[in-house]
Amino acid sequence: MIMRRGFLTMAAAAVLLFSVLLSGCSSPAGQTVSDGPEWSSLSAESELPLRYAAQFKVTEYTEGYRLLEIEMTGKFLLVPEDKPVPKGLPDDIVPLRQPIRNIYLAATSAMDFFRALDSIGAVRLSGTDADGWYIPEAKEAMESGTMLFAGKYSAPDYELIHSEKCGLAIESTMIYHSPEVREQLEKLGVPVIVERSSYEEHPLGRMEWIKFYGVLLGKEEEAEKFFDAEAAGVEALAGLPETGKTVAFFYINAGGTANVRKSRDYVPQMIRMAGGEYVFPDLDSGNALSTVSMTMEAFYDGAKNADLLIYNSTIDGELRTVEELLQKSPLLSDFKAVKTGDVWCTGRNLFQEPTGLGKLIGDIHRVLTGDVPDDGNLSYLHRLTD
Repeated sequence: MIMRRGFLTMAAAAVLLFSVLLSGCSSPAGQTVSDGPEWSSLSAESELPLRYAAQFKVTEYTEGYRLLEIEMTGKFLLVPEDKPVPKGLPDDIVPLRQPIRNIYLAATSAMDFFRALDSIGAVRLSGTDADGWYIPEAKEAMESGTMLFAGKYSAPDYELIHSEKCGLAIESTMIYHSPEVREQLEKLGVPVIVERSSYEEHPLGRMEWIKFYGVLLGKEEEAEKFFDAEAAGVEALAGLPETGKTVAFFYINAGGTANVRKSRDYVPQMIRMAGGEYVFPDLDSGNALSTVSMTMEAFYDGAKNADLLIYNSTIDGELRTVEELLQKSPLLSDFKAVKTGDVWCTGRNLFQEPTGLGKLIGDIHRVLTGDVPDDGNLSYLHRLTD
């Protein structure tokens, strides 16, 4: 028997899928092609202007259709509420009818864009439970029951997702570790978007993804206005003076290796904008990932003399003391920044707030220049204590 709140096994999901098929579910995106125009008769009229983002694009077609393309992950056709799905749509384009309701959001960092657009109500199902949210509005929605926990990305509650008539699942690239989940969701009629905002090379490229969600939610003007205001603030930081100090940004995974950002990633870009110098200037693994894992010996060789260490808490959890850091690797005791007390840690809220990247740049600059408030309070960084 399938429990209402239990996570379904793949076998149980197959049973649910069979019942869905018997009930007459339509196309994989839940759309029915009727008397729509021929796709080949529609023409591209314009493309959404993007100043920094390179991982997506939006093309406006005749009759109000818009094609959303995400680098390496898929194409989606936004169908206006009063328009039919075009006939002859290529198999690699998934139709999405507006307005999109009851979204299952498993890409945690995207919630900040929904908040900025006053659209958290569009998310009915969460891949993060209430105690995992650092965005107050999301946490409140979970606690009030207006947003429901539907299982994490690798173990979704298929029955709940189906019963809530989920119109879209938004996943991070972590879904590639569980490809069977995406397959089952699509078989149940739930289209799946894999968003790649964290793969942008420029911090404003990541922030510009608010325009993607603006188009998706029918709030293009609000998204444009928000981005322009935030971009102006970040661009003003471009004139910060160079400090000549080097910075290492990292965390140590369960296997004892150091995970660092590639040199062209948006984090090293922020370090440079803050007046610092990323300690690994030419790091590239040749794959599509934004990070590189290296042995502690290799990390020691490259970062031992860094002026500043920033520990990334988004994966491994926050640290409060130097002792906690050294428990992860005693080698770190020889690092210059450990000896001088310039070891900092990001807050867990950082990953969930991509619209706050300008504040992080300001934090890094203040740390590099010693301009830290007497109470030590910064937006996203805190110093590790002895």
